[in-house]
Amino acid sequence: MRDFLPEDVRRREYVIGIITRVYERYGFEPLETPAVENIETLMGKYGEEGNQLIFKILMRGEHEATGKADLALRYDLTVPLARVIAHHQSKLPRLFKRYQIQPVWRADRPARGRFREFYQCDVDALGSTSPVVEAELCAAVSDALTELGFSDFVIRMNHRQLLSSLLSVAGVDAAAHGDALVAIDKLDKIGADGVRDELARRGIGDESRTALLEFFQPSAAESQLDRLAGFVGDDAVGRAALENLQSIVSLASATSAAGKIRLEPSLARGLSYYTGAIMEINVADLAGSLGGGGRYDNLVGMFLGQSIPACGFSLGLERILVVMGERGMFPPTLATAPADVMLAVFTAADLPHALRVASVLRGHDVRVFVYPDADKLGKQIKYADSRRIPFVGILGGDEIAAGTVTVKDLASQTQQTWSQETAGPKILEELRRRAES
Repeated sequence: MRDFLPEDVRRREYVIGIITRVYERYGFEPLETPAVENIETLMGKYGEEGNQLIFKILMRGEHEATGKADLALRYDLTVPLARVIAHHQSKLPRLFKRYQIQPVWRADRPARGRFREFYQCDVDALGSTSPVVEAELCAAVSDALTELGFSDFVIRMNHRQLLSSLLSVAGVDAAAHGDALVAIDKLDKIGADGVRDELARRGIGDESRTALLEFFQPSAAESQLDRLAGFVGDDAVGRAALENLQSIVSLASATSAAGKIRLEPSLARGLSYYTGAIMEINVADLAGSLGGGGRYDNLVGMFLGQSIPACGFSLGLERILVVMGERGMFPPTLATAPADVMLAVFTAADLPHALRVASVLRGHDVRVFVYPDADKLGKQIKYADSRRIPFVGILGGDEIAAGTVTVKDLASQTQQTWSQETAGPKILEELRRRAES
């Protein structure tokens, strides 16, 4: 869990602003939920490993001595969404599309781009089983990353029912499917030998382990669809899942996600609530993903008692920021200074005039820093330069008497005197010119 200094916050707001605008272009509406949920709301929704990473909150007051937990910090934004749908169903439309950008907490081991408190940028659509939902989700996250400056990302896609079919064909008992998926999902992290060892520890037989790992080894001789179709054979569950994947890819080819989707049979995603297509988005130089998601048609039913189809995708803000920072992807025009102009004065008696001029400039949407002390002009200019403030407005006796302000450009070391009313538009005009050059 970290502190964010001004430059960090500006970068975060820049990324969040772009993602928000893209999500709203696709008809998603904003939603917020509390940081804390009842512990029973979260437990059992994320699988074995997820349960261990939930931050639990001990009971308080007279119940403190029990050492039991009744609340928890939210682990993701999807389970709280399901609770909201169940609780507010009568107030929401049958087809509901929401976005939510808020922090979540996991008792995880920190690593590069991995923190115990981090923001997720979620989009979810509820009320339809159409593959159009998955296609538009892929397009929305594709647009968001493209507008942030990414061009080398890939949307890896698989299907939980297809995985179930593969496991069944390989001879894995249905009761062990969850354990097998946890191991398979680590293939790109621990390799084939590591997955083989973990499958063995989880009680998966040798023949099943061999069949699965042989299938998941990449082959250039045939397409993924042909390999999948050949492996699942006549299994009805596997065939239906394959058809669903083909429909999603076909529909996505008409969107901005065209050419970005790659079928990945080993992709499992650890969360146990997924029921259909699952997606993960990756870039080459990041161990891990920039985000992921999938269809979870049964999750809302756990709270509501009736099935509501749902699908969502979550972008991880922290990892996006890490990669953008390392690649130098933030625009040079991104504000790094606290103000556009700093007003300098010579005497304490001039301060009321400075505050009045600042008010005029702010009325033109100029960001103004008023230097609070009557100090040597050189010292004030040095401070403005150290904070990267591009202009210094000088208010001496002559300027105050004439109703003007002398504006010094610290980059060119030139200065001009303007009326206090016209100074604001002049400063903004110069800032726009610099941004465009």
